[in-house]
Amino acid sequence: MGIQRRACIVSAIESANVLWFIPTHGDGRYLGTSVGGRAVDFAYLRQIAEAADTLGYYGVLLPTGKSCEDSWVVASALAPQTERLRFLVAVRPGLQSPTVAARMTATLDRVSQGRLLINVVTGGDPVENRGDGLFLAHGDRYDLTREFLEIYAALLRGETVDYSGKHFNVEAGKILYPPVQQPMPPLYFGGSSEAGVAVAAQLVDKYLTWGEPPAAVAEKIAVVRQAAWARGRELSFGIRLHVIVRETAEAAWRAADKLISHLDDATIAAAQKVFERMDSVGQNRMAALHGGRRDKLEVSPNLWAGVGLVRGGAGTALVGDPQTVAQRMREYMALGIDSFILSGYPHLEEAYRFAELVMPLLPLNHARTQAEIAANMGPFGETIANVARPSALRAGQS
Repeated sequence: MGIQRRACIVSAIESANVLWFIPTHGDGRYLGTSVGGRAVDFAYLRQIAEAADTLGYYGVLLPTGKSCEDSWVVASALAPQTERLRFLVAVRPGLQSPTVAARMTATLDRVSQGRLLINVVTGGDPVENRGDGLFLAHGDRYDLTREFLEIYAALLRGETVDYSGKHFNVEAGKILYPPVQQPMPPLYFGGSSEAGVAVAAQLVDKYLTWGEPPAAVAEKIAVVRQAAWARGRELSFGIRLHVIVRETAEAAWRAADKLISHLDDATIAAAQKVFERMDSVGQNRMAALHGGRRDKLEVSPNLWAGVGLVRGGAGTALVGDPQTVAQRMREYMALGIDSFILSGYPHLEEAYRFAELVMPLLPLNHARTQAEIAANMGPFGETIANVARPSALRAGQS
C-alpha cells in the first residue's frame, strides 16, 4: 500500500522539459538516401543550436559514436553561440578514464556557465566498440560503467579518490577546478538490460528510455523505480523520440510516408543486419517494434516506427497534428516522464514546427512567454500592405 501511494505521488508530472537534437551524424529531408541530404558543417549546426536556444528548448542532445562529429568539441564550439541552451554530451566509460572525463566535465560546465548535462553511454555495438579498443562483453561493460561512475562522481564532488577495482585503479585522484553545478552536472543514462537497470538505480539522476508504446514504458519505469527505491534512491525519467507534426493529421502522416519514400528493401535489410549484431537490449526492443517491415509501422496510436527501419537508437516518432502530439506527450508524462529529447527531419525546420505548434499546448518548465517574441509592428507576422498589422482572424470572419 505504501509503495502504491508513493508511486502515485512520483508519477504526478505537472510540467516537463523538452530538448532538441544536434544532428552531427547527418541531416536531410529523407532517410536512407543522399537525396535531399545536407552538409553537416559548423554553420548548419550553429543554425540549429541558435534556433533551439531562441525557440525556448531546454537543451540539445549531441549524439556519440564513430558516425558523429565529436560531441565535446561541437558542444564547446556551440556554447558561446547560445545563451540559455543546455548541452547533453556523452561520457564513454571504457573509452575515457574517469579522471580525464571529470576534468573535461568540470571545464565545459565552467566555460558554459553551468549549462552541461551528461549522457552516460556504455555502448551497444560490439564491432564499433572493438574499433575503439573496447573488447568487453555486455555485462562487463556495465560493471566497468559502475566503477567509472563511482570514481567520476566522487571527483566532481570534490573528493580525493583512491580506488582499486576490476577495471580502474586510481591513486590520489583529484580535480582542482569544480563544476559550476553543485555537486555536479546531472547524469542521464539509458540501459534496458538487468545490468543497465542496476547501474541506473545506484548511480544516475535521470533514466532514459527510447520511444516505446506507453504500456511498455510504464513497465520499464516501474522496474527502474523499484530498483532505485531498494537502494533508498529516487530517479526522474526521460524519453527519446522523433516528432513529425503538421497542422493536420493527414499532412503529418503524408510527411511520415515521404520521409521513407526513398527506402528500398535492400537498404532496410542491410540496416537491420547491422542492428542484429548489437548486444543492446534497448536496440533489440526498438527493432522488434517493426521487424524490418514497413506494412505495420504505427505500433501504438500516433507512434510510428518508420525511422527505425534504417536508423539505430531512437527509432520511433510521434506523428500527428499539434493537439494529438501534445496529448500523446501528456500520456507519457502521466507515467512519470518529465523530459522529452526530440528530433525531426530536417532538424532545423522541425525544431520550428514543434516549438510553434506544440510547445504552447504543453506545461513546460522553460517555455518562452509571448512577450519575449519581437516582431516588426506586431503582434506577429508580416505587416499587411505596408500599413496594417496582421490579425488572427481569417478573411470573411468578424
